[in-house]
Amino acid sequence: MKFVDEATIDIAAGDGGNGCASFRHEKYKEFGGPDGGDGGRGGHVFVIGDLALNTLVDFRFSRRFEGQRGEHGKGSDLFGAKGSDVYLKMPIGTVIADAETGEVLMEVLIPDEPVVLAKGGDGGFGNMHFKSSTNRAPRQKTVGFTGERKTVKLELKVLADVGLLGMPNAGKSTLISAVSNARPKIADYPFTTLHPNLGVVRVAPEKSFVIADVPGLIEGAAEGAGLGHRFLRHLQRTRLLLHVVDMAPFDDAVDPVAQAKAIVAELKKYDKALHDKPRWLVLNKLDMVPVEARAARVADFIKRMKYKGPVFEISALTREGCETLMLSIFEHVAKVAKSEQPHVAEDPRFDIETDGSLKPHKDVLPDDLANDPRFSS
Repeated sequence: MKFVDEATIDIAAGDGGNGCASFRHEKYKEFGGPDGGDGGRGGHVFVIGDLALNTLVDFRFSRRFEGQRGEHGKGSDLFGAKGSDVYLKMPIGTVIADAETGEVLMEVLIPDEPVVLAKGGDGGFGNMHFKSSTNRAPRQKTVGFTGERKTVKLELKVLADVGLLGMPNAGKSTLISAVSNARPKIADYPFTTLHPNLGVVRVAPEKSFVIADVPGLIEGAAEGAGLGHRFLRHLQRTRLLLHVVDMAPFDDAVDPVAQAKAIVAELKKYDKALHDKPRWLVLNKLDMVPVEARAARVADFIKRMKYKGPVFEISALTREGCETLMLSIFEHVAKVAKSEQPHVAEDPRFDIETDGSLKPHKDVLPDDLANDPRFSS
């Protein structure tokens, strides 16, 4: 399936139906009075998050979506039927913004929960609403209201726990294929990866996290150079960044330290919050460095980089050091997930598992949780 992370669509909720001006006609009832019904509501346009989707390709070619108009009111107190609603399924992580003003309208973060994007117009009133003690035969009615119309821009930010960043051909795709079930294209030339790839890393039964591989960055990416700048948004929701560095470049004139510093500088230019995220150094392709020279090369890199955070020495090709890296990542992700639930940590009825999930305490009876929305059926 083609990966598409941007689209612009037009949406129009249905207009409300018109009210009806009618009078009751029955045998032996000369003055039956008004009985014109109201018009029906126009159809809403809803957005639903779908976990099965990971691209906006459905909106690349179908660009207009309209709710159905409500039916007009009729005589004999018959109200018009409401118009059919439209449901747009979008991948989790989609940001919906007004195309003209740029204002963010909503973010699709919860699966299977319909949210109104455009409200259908209300139906008009029939003449039965205008009856009064002084107006016994009203002929007034109102037309239906116009449904909301918008042009919106869709932008997908994939939801992943860990994001890989680095220069082209640093080995990011090789790493994600070595530790997960993702199978991205791998080749020995820059910009092999043209779109983000997601992989699920399982470190134990029921213990996993999601890792994202985006196209490589080059110097000037924040200003639009290369491919990676289009996909930096996919790293904004991650809990951890892995900065993959090629420690054995093909060209001896290439300095890994200069490349690594260039990536950090581009992150800061693009988004200060993204630059401030936890970032670990992953020194890759050490299998291509002679064993006796590895320690000196790593020490020289760290010294010149002036980096004081976690450093991992791996070979994605031979999977050397990958297991230790993945276990450390899982512990970090689980710790962050636990810290994001402070209200749960203070609740004595629950224990928090290592992956951040909830489990009732062994001394808590089922009846004690009957009214808790997190455990109600």
